[in-house]
Amino acid sequence: MGEMGAGHFIYIPAMILLGVVIGWILGSRAARDAFAAELRRREDSAARAAAKAARTPQSPPA
Repeated sequence: MGEMGAGHFIYIPAMILLGVVIGWILGSRAARDAFAAELRRREDSAARAAAKAARTPQSPPA
């Protein structure tokens, strides 16, 4: 087995840094998509509740 060359001291940290950057990008996209989906879910729920309240006859005040 040969000795590791000096290139390994550059290559290995560079690959680790590249992995961190790719993970950061993919993770931020996933978080943004999850946040948008949660907002859509809340808006849909509020719209359904408003539609249900509009369909339900209101009782006269006492």
